[in-house]
Amino acid sequence: MTTNGKVVLDVEGLRMRYGTTDVLHDVTFQARHGEVLCLLGPNGAGKTTTIEIVEGFRMRSAGRVSLLGTDPAHGDEAWRARLGVVLQSWRDHGKWRVRELLDHLGRFYAPYSTDTITRPWDPDELVEAVGLTEHRDKKVRMLSGGQRRRLDVAIGIVGRPEMLFLDEPTAGFDPAARHEFHELVRSLAEEHSTTILLTTHDLDEAEKLADRIIVLAGGRIIADGTADELARSIAGEDEVRWVRGGERFSQTTAESTKFVRELFRRYDEEIEDLEVRRTSLEDTYLELVRRVESGHGEAPVELGEVTR
Repeated sequence: MTTNGKVVLDVEGLRMRYGTTDVLHDVTFQARHGEVLCLLGPNGAGKTTTIEIVEGFRMRSAGRVSLLGTDPAHGDEAWRARLGVVLQSWRDHGKWRVRELLDHLGRFYAPYSTDTITRPWDPDELVEAVGLTEHRDKKVRMLSGGQRRRLDVAIGIVGRPEMLFLDEPTAGFDPAARHEFHELVRSLAEEHSTTILLTTHDLDEAEKLADRIIVLAGGRIIADGTADELARSIAGEDEVRWVRGGERFSQTTAESTKFVRELFRRYDEEIEDLEVRRTSLEDTYLELVRRVESGHGEAPVELGEVTR
């Protein structure tokens, strides 16, 4: 993560009510310049509602939201030109060729150039940035799924957004396409300082991409921190497995490094097949959601109590 500490998105006390039902309860979080922030949660947790409010597509019931210094409820075209949105899928533009489509869409951003950001992104540079140079003259309908997803991202960033929203970006991807897409997302954050808000059900993807993870359940934020911070705040213990004298052993400990060092000090070359299994994001997420569903997890995780 390359951030300069500047807060790009500031959400405080966000509430949303439909009729007599509250779907968001005092949601509060921030995202900083160049940060990749991942929003996790089960279906119905309030993720889509939260993002639509932040994007300015839905009015909130209460609370304060500031994105790029503006309340999304009152954002004008110049403000919206600073945002990029990549939905789960696009089904239009099939007859356009890749480069000509990006050139066409980019022209809408030209009036919103500033002294610091030239808009739009040059179509040839953009095609190269998303890895579609060899396919620049292909019709969109002829692209593979992975290539089409790269084009979706290109469409989302053609105006050089300062804030990019990615909704389930790799749904249906094969492993190779997912790996390439992850590299693209990291380059946007690290090389172009784009702040990215990502929603996904792929916990491995979240762990690989996110600088910070927010877990939303029941309309409340129940955890906010890095994958490592969340894992240690929930489980706190790693599992160490080893073989000595042909016999298998297992031990759970919050100090796996210290434990392994002592293990080798005592038994040295007798230790075989050593394995340390650290608590994964999936373990943590499932435990967090289980707590909420059982009625014991409404309070957010206090990361100040994390054992390091």
